[in-house]
Amino acid sequence: MSDRHTDVTMTARFSAVECSLKDVLDRIGDKWSILVVAALAREPVRFRALQRSIDGISQRMLTLTLQRLERDGLLTRTVIDMRPPRVEYALTATGQSLTIPLRSLADWAEEHRGTITASRAAWDSQHSS
Repeated sequence: MSDRHTDVTMTARFSAVECSLKDVLDRIGDKWSILVVAALAREPVRFRALQRSIDGISQRMLTLTLQRLERDGLLTRTVIDMRPPRVEYALTATGQSLTIPLRSLADWAEEHRGTITASRAAWDSQHSS
């Protein structure tokens, strides 16, 4: 099969020195980053509220994910001068733009969930002991 068997072809190669496509996809494609972006899509959120809204995420993993997304310019961390200090996280314009393809992907997953589930069941029945 040639590398041109689909309409999606890679026209440029990315050097390891530059921010590669793989690097960007690794960031936005990991489980926790997607859930954090989705949780922040509507409004800024405080850390604990964000943690409560994402089932199964540990405090450490949320902290790391927020730091990585902030480093990549997808969200901002704002400290509000109060007693005690209040910290809110919000998507940047770049982060907000990511919600568009994520919404499309979620819609696709919902549309094809039944077909995928049936396919998995058929495959599992054929390949089980």
